[in-house]
Amino acid sequence: MAKKQETQTTSEQRQTRKEVLLARKQAQQTRRIRIGVGIVGGLLLLIFLAAVVNELLIAPNRAVAIVNEEEISLGDWQDRVRFERAQRIILLENQLAAFQDNVGFVQQFAGQTINELLQTEQLGQAVLNQMIDEVVIRQAAEARGITVTDEEVQNNIEATFSFYDGGLPTPLPTATATVEPTPSITPLPTAVITDVVPTAMPTPTASPPPTNTPAPTATPVSAEAFQQEFSDFMTQFAEKGVSEELYREIVRTQLYRERLVEALAEENELSDEAEQASFFVLQFGTEEEANEAEALIAEQGYLPVWNEIRSIVPDPESGSTASTDEVVWLTQTATANRLGAEVAEAAFTLPIREPSSVISRTVDAQTTLYYLIQLTGKEERPLSATEYQTLQQENLGAFIQEQLVTGGLTLTEYDRGRTPTNPVLDPIFTTPPTATPALPTGG
Repeated sequence: MAKKQETQTTSEQRQTRKEVLLARKQAQQTRRIRIGVGIVGGLLLLIFLAAVVNELLIAPNRAVAIVNEEEISLGDWQDRVRFERAQRIILLENQLAAFQDNVGFVQQFAGQTINELLQTEQLGQAVLNQMIDEVVIRQAAEARGITVTDEEVQNNIEATFSFYDGGLPTPLPTATATVEPTPSITPLPTAVITDVVPTAMPTPTASPPPTNTPAPTATPVSAEAFQQEFSDFMTQFAEKGVSEELYREIVRTQLYRERLVEALAEENELSDEAEQASFFVLQFGTEEEANEAEALIAEQGYLPVWNEIRSIVPDPESGSTASTDEVVWLTQTATANRLGAEVAEAAFTLPIREPSSVISRTVDAQTTLYYLIQLTGKEERPLSATEYQTLQQENLGAFIQEQLVTGGLTLTEYDRGRTPTNPVLDPIFTTPPTATPALPTGG
């Protein structure tokens, strides 16, 4: 009996040892698994932390462009994109309020602004191009000793809100009446000139010359009113993640641009006068009709043919495409914008009073127009304020391009895929407006 019990005890001990060894093995495996999981988890945490550090600390300082050895950082570019988005969204929101929540009117009048917000990458690229120009502008301005102080930035902001600290705005120069010169050819018969006949010219109407009507004077506001308006203005930006500091820097940049424009105009001795021309125009929609008119001009002279076409009452059933126009003192650039480069080149090369041959101008794939012109005058004349400003901006653009070519521009393309989409445009601006219900008809 004792022997049997001893054998049973030995068997149990062996079984217990086996279980202990198995338990140890399982514990070792569990420990290894836990260590492996811990290592993987640690690596994942390190990767996550590295990504966070990269996005929050390293990436914002990486350059998206290098202009003349000066970097534009990703963070600065993204901040500027957010400002441009916020500015457009605020404009849309203000318009929506002004139109009493009629989104259809906003879409009609600000459709381009909505499209810019929807085309994220294109807006980001436009902002980067603008910032590149601004780096060149500031570098060139500082090289010329041009500075913009905080006080000047503040004064500019105050003037924008019509606050002049108790003073009055700087009066604009009094405009003088524009005296139109007497035509260099025989004046047209009064009966023809006073007969207003609509033409089929698809060209924009020329801007009227300046008159002696004084420009309206801004009504100065009080300090309290300015502070309230400016505070409300900045609150709108702050709600969209734009700081006042960024807004002030953009104002500073604009002042640098204005002052460099003036400095470059003086350096390049930019003239506020340019050669301008006046001429009569005959326009046709078919080459055949233009050729017939050219043959009549050879027989009768330009003015009689121009007068005859001018005096004809338009008749849609006649099939005629002829129309008349008169250009009074435009530069070659302005003429090209209005009638095309071909007409502009002829107008500034023809002798006075000599009719042109037929001039063809391709408007688009389906439309070609034909012209016969006769020059009535050409002389150096003062540019309008708008034309001179355009000339100054073209001068600045040429300067910037030259600096980028000589100084160097590097695009790192680090901005790809990193264009901010916030602040987000409210979907209401892209929702089709509700159609106006049809009025019931009488039964």
